[in-house]
Amino acid sequence: MDERYPRLVSEALEARERAYAPYSNFAVGAALLCQDGTVYQGCNIECAAYPAANCAERTAIFKAVSEGQRDFAAIAVVGGPAGQKPDSLCPPCGVCRQVMREFCGEDFNIVLWDGKEARVYTLAQMLPCSFGPENL
Repeated sequence: MDERYPRLVSEALEARERAYAPYSNFAVGAALLCQDGTVYQGCNIECAAYPAANCAERTAIFKAVSEGQRDFAAIAVVGGPAGQKPDSLCPPCGVCRQVMREFCGEDFNIVLWDGKEARVYTLAQMLPCSFGPENL
């Protein structure tokens, strides 16, 4: 495992503390590692009009892209009931996986933490037979 991943998980846990999840009470944090070492944090942000909510992973990616970043190495994602320590893996939803596919290669690493250990998956493992920009 990459030696940068424990820090990335720590940054995702920090971002999770800022989650706005009054409806689901499910807080998620993400930390996106750029190839240059920069890290962008994201948290889930809910809205009374449910479709207008945004996941932690997309928050981090959109922040990075809006700052001109396009080269990403990995993302850490942690989540679970608000106010409790995560105790199970919190994999990205399908929409987040598709956004990752837009900006990241299939070898992009997704680091999931269950409160005890980190597991690393590639985007190709989490989104097999994917559709990306090169398919257009």
